[in-house]
Amino acid sequence: MDNDQFRGKWQRRWVEGNVFAVDNFVDKPTYYVLDMFPYPSGNGLHVGHAVGYIGTDIVARKKRMDGFNVLHPMGWDAFGLPAEQYAIKTGVHPAEVTRINCQNFKRQLMLMGLSYDWGREVNTSDKKYYRWTQFLFLKLYERGLVYEKEESVWWCEALQTVLANEEVIDGRSERGDYPCIKKPLKQWMVKITEYAERLLADLDQLNWPESVKKMQREWIGRTEGVDLDLLVQEDAASSLTLFISEAETLYGINAVFLCPEHPYVKELCRVHDSDLSTRIADLQDPKVAVDGLSLQRHVRHPLTGAPLPIYIVNYLAFDGREQAIFSVPETDPKASSLCKHFGLPYISVLDEANMRACLKNSGVFSGLSRPEARGRIEAELIGNHGAVSRVRYRMRDWLFSRQRYWGEPFPLYRDCNGNVVAANHGELPIELPTVESFRPSADGTSPLQCAQDWVNCKDAADNPLYRVTDTMPGWAGSCWYFLRFMDPHNEAEPFSAASMEYWKQVDLYVGGAAHATMHLLYARFWHKVLFDVGLVNFDEPFKTLYNQGLVTADAFKDGTGRIVAVDEAEYRAGKYWLKNSDHELHVFNTKMSKSLLNVVVPDDIIREFGVDTFRIYMMFMGPLGQSKKWDVKGIKGCERFLNRVLSIFTDGLESGASCSEPAASDQHPLEMQWGKTLAKVDASFVTLNFNTAIAAFMEFMNQAEKHKAYFFERIGADFVKALFPFAPHVCSEIWERLGYRNIDYVQWPAARVRPVRATRIYINGKYMDDLVEGTGEELIDVDLARSKVFDALKGCAVTKVIYVPNQIVNFLGSYET
Repeated sequence: MDNDQFRGKWQRRWVEGNVFAVDNFVDKPTYYVLDMFPYPSGNGLHVGHAVGYIGTDIVARKKRMDGFNVLHPMGWDAFGLPAEQYAIKTGVHPAEVTRINCQNFKRQLMLMGLSYDWGREVNTSDKKYYRWTQFLFLKLYERGLVYEKEESVWWCEALQTVLANEEVIDGRSERGDYPCIKKPLKQWMVKITEYAERLLADLDQLNWPESVKKMQREWIGRTEGVDLDLLVQEDAASSLTLFISEAETLYGINAVFLCPEHPYVKELCRVHDSDLSTRIADLQDPKVAVDGLSLQRHVRHPLTGAPLPIYIVNYLAFDGREQAIFSVPETDPKASSLCKHFGLPYISVLDEANMRACLKNSGVFSGLSRPEARGRIEAELIGNHGAVSRVRYRMRDWLFSRQRYWGEPFPLYRDCNGNVVAANHGELPIELPTVESFRPSADGTSPLQCAQDWVNCKDAADNPLYRVTDTMPGWAGSCWYFLRFMDPHNEAEPFSAASMEYWKQVDLYVGGAAHATMHLLYARFWHKVLFDVGLVNFDEPFKTLYNQGLVTADAFKDGTGRIVAVDEAEYRAGKYWLKNSDHELHVFNTKMSKSLLNVVVPDDIIREFGVDTFRIYMMFMGPLGQSKKWDVKGIKGCERFLNRVLSIFTDGLESGASCSEPAASDQHPLEMQWGKTLAKVDASFVTLNFNTAIAAFMEFMNQAEKHKAYFFERIGADFVKALFPFAPHVCSEIWERLGYRNIDYVQWPAARVRPVRATRIYINGKYMDDLVEGTGEELIDVDLARSKVFDALKGCAVTKVIYVPNQIVNFLGSYET
């Protein structure tokens, strides 16, 4: 039976009836469920992208049935490097490439039957949108959070662009894996570090995965310690400031390491040693492993007075925390390796054999524990050696400018004296000009510099002004798009106070964990600034964050190591072979990638198996938050399940039986089974582990087929309602054939017979609450219990969970002090 025969009919009805359009200020409780909107690449969507989109669609459909006014929008994070690179190669304008790609993405999303309100669609590269990105940037500028400085930045020759630190991994670009070098360029920076403490402290109030919060904490990198000023012995007028966070290791230092961009090193290059610049450049070559060179200069050890040699090393960044450090080989593996290379001796100061981790070889501090020694040594340094207590952060200020074309122009000018002049709000948007070439110049300046008719302009008094020719990073438009969705057609302001008050925070935000230290951190920072200037009345944008897991797929290599496309491989006799040959293939499982020729697109799967089969299988593969392996062989079972559902209702309709939901029979075995099934389905919306709901539906269908008449007459309508968010096309058709209308907003079913036995929830043996919606399934009940006592578990490192079905969930663990 073709369960996809209804796709065209229902998708047309949804569009023509504008079924998922939502109005502001409706007198209903609100729910805002949002996907991280995609960058519309030329490759289109693959099935890995579909996991999160289908998951949020299921939530949105269920919430509508629960009586909520649901905001579920979609748009495009459309500024980006790939479109510009394509433009450089082909001459096709990035706007045209982006338009075509957005159309393709939208077609694919609609093909999957996703219930977005397309009337709220936004595109960050649309001047109607980036007008307000520029407006909000000026709010940052007016608060003194934007400044310009010469910065040693990552430059990628292959991409012809500056990259932020977080876009470079081990000296190579995150996008494309190209080598990068450090290059001094004047850049616009945003003072995200001024918000470091708030960004760190406010993580505790968020219902986010601990793994993401941990990544942000480590990226922000709050460290307490002391600053020491040490005179350079050979240059009496020069001193170095060094920060130390583990003062107890001070007796184990044997050198001072400086990064190549340190101001003292630059001064040496300028005044004393012209050859030093060449040697430093060689040291910074990405091909060079961890290495360094001696400056033939020294400082004195702050406690012993012993001379400490100064080296330039190539593994430190000029970020205020690591520009100058003490070499402590005992605790720093890179320092240990370099010291062996340089032949620098050092002493051990940590007595690892002692259970208390005492100090040794540390003068009067020997024998003290590390915490006690740290406090006493810091007191000694502050009291007698001029040290100052400091809190430092690993996070640097946000490098906000790009020397590229395809991005938001800065709403800034320079006057004849080089002073920066901000654009008036009435001048916005500052639009991108037409240019002959999208390629940056050889010296790294933006292609906008060539549009001199655009660069040269005048103020109201006819004084000459010159536009800033850098553009904003791709992250700028995504810092606030969730607010524009609330009020997307407002031409007077980015969003109204009334719309923001109505929708408030995003209730559920779903996307990949890869965005933890970029988009999610930038959006939190930007939002806090908007809170401070009074544009929003809540200082965190996303109440609950959920990371969907990766979908991996098999990729293939032949005997020569050549990548073989998925459609060239066939499975025979328990192995994979090159089609129509006896050449065995090596198979390996990895993330879907165009370069590995293992991308599976939803279009093909939907065409072959049907849209609802595809949706059901994407959820059935495993928990939404875990990685899953794509295996097309597994989809057959989901296809059979939906065909069985269609068959049982077709039989019921042909028999002429009534499906009017009469009173339940407490004695009928199917009622109790349905109650258990619905409990598992309800529980899946708490944990978002929709695979358990699909499994429950399948198990119930086995029983329903033994009692077809009772099922059809007394449970069928509720079954269709419960399955609807997962398989909306099939269920919409069945619902209509049963004589009903508008299943999209019908009330969610409640079981008429349901065993209720409260499961008591404990933390370390202390009673906390009852779980009355328990299912008797351990994974589901533990997740439900965890959600129930979420606040009480904050700061508790759970080491064990004791579970007795329908009786006890006891979380055992220790709280952070």
